[in-house]
Amino acid sequence: MAILTCTRLIAVERLLLALWVGGICVVGYLVAPILFATLTDDRQLAGMLAGKMFSAISWAGLVIGTLLFVGSVVGAGAKWLRQWRCWLLISMLVVVVLMLFVIQPMMAELKLQGPVVKGSELAAEFGRLHGLSSGLYLLMSLSGLTLVATGLRRP
Repeated sequence: MAILTCTRLIAVERLLLALWVGGICVVGYLVAPILFATLTDDRQLAGMLAGKMFSAISWAGLVIGTLLFVGSVVGAGAKWLRQWRCWLLISMLVVVVLMLFVIQPMMAELKLQGPVVKGSELAAEFGRLHGLSSGLYLLMSLSGLTLVATGLRRP
C-alpha cells in the first residue's frame, strides 16, 4: 500500500513538473518568438503580450515549485539538504522570484519612463535587463528539463 501511494506521489510530482517546465518552454521558446515575428509592426504589443505570458508562467511556477519543494522536503526529511535535485528545484524557484519581483518590475518601470527607442540609454538598460532575464530563463529551462528527465526523487 505504501509503495502504491509513493508511486502515485511520484506520478503527481512528475506531472506538475512537466506542466511547469512545458509551460516555460512553450511560452519562452515558441509563443514569444512567434509574437515578435508576427507583430513586426507593433513590437510594443508583442512585448506586452509576451510579458503577460511570462508573468503568468512565473506565477504558475511559484505555486507549482513551492508545492514540489514542500513535497520533496516532507518526503526526504532532513536528507533533502544532500539531494542535488532539491537544490536544482530551489534554483528554479529563486529564478522565478527574481523574475517576478525584481526583473519584471524593473522592466515595467523602464517602459513607463517613455518609449524604449533604439540607441537610447533607456534601451540600453532595458537590453541589459532583457539579457539577464533571458539568461536566467535559459538556466531555469535547462534545470527544469534536467528534473523532468531524472525526476525529483531517486528511483
